[in-house]
Order: sequence, then C-alpha cells, then structure tokens
Amino acid sequence: MTNVTADMVKQLRDRTGAGMMDCKTALGETGGDTEAAIDWLRKKGLSKAAKKTGRVTAEGLVAVAVQGHHAAIIELNSETDFVARNADFQALARNIAAAALKSGSADAAALEAASYPGGGTVGEAITGAIAIIGENMTLRRAAAVDVDKGIIGHYVHNQAAEGLGKIGVAVALESEAEAQALAPLARLIALHIAAANPIAIDPASLDPALIGRERAVLEGKNEGKPAHVLKKIVDSGLSSFFKEVCLIDQPSIHGEHANKTIGQAIAEVAKGAGAPIRIKDFVRFALGEGIQKKDADPAA
Repeated sequence: MTNVTADMVKQLRDRTGAGMMDCKTALGETGGDTEAAIDWLRKKGLSKAAKKTGRVTAEGLVAVAVQGHHAAIIELNSETDFVARNADFQALARNIAAAALKSGSADAAALEAASYPGGGTVGEAITGAIAIIGENMTLRRAAAVDVDKGIIGHYVHNQAAEGLGKIGVAVALESEAEAQALAPLARLIALHIAAANPIAIDPASLDPALIGRERAVLEGKNEGKPAHVLKKIVDSGLSSFFKEVCLIDQPSIHGEHANKTIGQAIAEVAKGAGAPIRIKDFVRFALGEGIQKKDADPAA
C-alpha cells in the first residue's frame, strides 16, 4: 500500500484546489501518482484548477534575440530577483541569447558548449559569473524559431531591459506577403501568446496522448450516460478544450481583431495582403514555470 505523505497531499492540493481529504483519497486510489490523482479528482468533479502546473517561483530572466528570419529564446535562472536586476547578470543573459542565435542551439546542454561573445564558451561564462556575483545560476533551457519566407514576431513581458523579462515569445509567420503587412499581425500574435499561453498551434499539433487523457476525463465524469449522449458530451468537451489550448482557435485578446479567433485574424490579414499566411512555429518561455521553490522558513 502506498504511503501517502502530508507533502504529497499538499502538492496535490496546491495544484488542484481540492480538499485535503479528497487529495489524500485520490493519491491512495492512484498509488501516489500525482498526475493520475489529478485526473481522478477531475473525474469526480473535485478539482478546482486541474490544469494548474504549479506556482512560478524561480528567479532570473528570459532573453529573446531576433535577427532576420531567426530567433532564439533562453531562460537563465538565479537564486534571487535581486541578481536578475544586476547589470552583469543581464549582460550574461543577453549574450547567451546572442550565442544561441548564432549557433542555432535549441538545447541548453549544447548551448553551454557554444562560443560565448568575447571568448570562451557559454558554460565558462556562467561559471565565471557565479564566481563574481556569488550566486548560483543555471541555464535551464533554450529554443529556436526560424522561417524561410515570412517574418518573426516577438514580445517580452515584464521587461527588465531590452530583450529581457519574465515572459518571452517568438512566433514564425510563413508567407510570401510583404514584411510590412505581416509585422503588425506577428506582433499581435506574440502578445496574444504571452497572455493566453496556448500549448499548440492547432488540434492536429496536440500530443495524441493529451487528447486521449482529456477524453478519458470527460468520459469518466459522465460515466453511465447513454452512448449517443456520452459521445455528444465528449465531442463538445474536446471542442471547448481545443479552443482553450490551441492558438488558432483562441479568441484574440488584443488590437483590432479582439473577439475574433487568431485563425480568423490571420485570414483577414492574408486577404488584404494577397497571400496565404500560416503560423509555422512559436515558443513561449515563462520564467520559472514548472519549478517550485521551497517555502522560506521565517525562523531560519
């Protein structure tokens, strides 16, 4: 029998908003598997925030570098927000993004071995900064976005300095249209991605396992209903899910296209530009997402 600890219950409660005893029961029913326990709670209608991924508590900066048809995004973590405001740390993050752009590295480990502006490697630059600033730092992740014909849109939220902030977005629009016609749309979509946090461009881009998991939750919540009724409920639920997480199906929340979906906004601009436009790729990094920092002990 799985030993359900108080810490396991607390973590599940933080992620779902469900009651303490419900969380304990869910963990017991699923052998201590947190993700399965979230689904169990959702099926029982007990989860208040099932899609919550945990508190964002890690410090540091997200850096975005763009040149022509290429963009790179990196996340450099620090122990405190104070260090993230340090000019040397900001220069380090900016230079690492520039190194990612030049090398095309979309992997943090590979990027650490890449050449750092001014000499040495990125990894050596981080080690040197740790020694000088006196706080541990980690290059957590890196990503690249490219397009052959079209434009790169980008946006940095909570900007600490040019290209540095707490949320970074780059989106590639593929089109034969003039860059001047594409630029406002690319900016709008980047702003939208920062705020709405889609996880895929369209339903076809979603992980089939994620769709299967959502389907299982919907079926579990409506167990016992006639097959034809259950099918309608599940299909409707999946449609709502796609609108929530797929970029082109989300209602635009900025600019002249507000209340239209991103897909409709793209179609309108494409008609005016005289050329098809499609979203080839996008990346969104939010500082510290998925990392949970230990609560501070006031007595320590």
